[in-house]
Amino acid sequence: MTVHLRSAWSIALLLLVGIASCAAPVTPSSLGERPTDIVPLAAEQPANDEDAIRQLIGQEAAALVSQDLAGLMALWADDAVIVDAKHTPQDASDDARWRGRDAIRERYVVLVLPGNPLAAGARDIQITVEGDTATATSTTAIGDEVAVGGDRWTFVRRGGRWSISGLTYNLEP
Repeated sequence: MTVHLRSAWSIALLLLVGIASCAAPVTPSSLGERPTDIVPLAAEQPANDEDAIRQLIGQEAAALVSQDLAGLMALWADDAVIVDAKHTPQDASDDARWRGRDAIRERYVVLVLPGNPLAAGARDIQITVEGDTATATSTTAIGDEVAVGGDRWTFVRRGGRWSISGLTYNLEP
C-alpha cells in the first residue's frame, strides 16, 4: 500500500509541476530570442498596408510596455536603424545612432526598458506607402513624455511581411 501511495503522490506532483509550468509566464530570458521569422500575433489580419503599418507601431508600443524584448526584436528588420535627433532635426552631427538588430537590442536593454514605461502609444499617425516601403510620422507618448510630431518611422516589406526599418525620434525642436 505504501508503494502505491508513494506512486500516486509522485504522479500528482508531476501533474502539478506540469500544470504550473504551463501557467508560468514566458519571458524572453526563459526562452531566448525568438527566430526573426516569427511575428507577434495580431488581433486581426490587416485589411491593407496602412493597417499593417499601424498594427506594427501598436505592437512596438505594447511590447515596450510589457518589456517583451523578443517581441520587440521580432518587429525590426535586420538592417534597421534608430536615430535620436536630439531635438535638432536640421543638425545630424549630434545624432545618436543604433544600427542593426544587436545595437537596437542594446538600446532597448540599456536605455528604454529600465525606465519601465507603464504606457506607450502613437497617435496622429500619417502613413505613406510606396510599393514595399513606407514612412509614417506620429505623435508618440511614452509614460508622461509626449513627442508631438516627433517621430518618423520607416518600414520595409520583405517576403510579404512588413518590418520596422527605422525610427527617428526627438524631431521636435
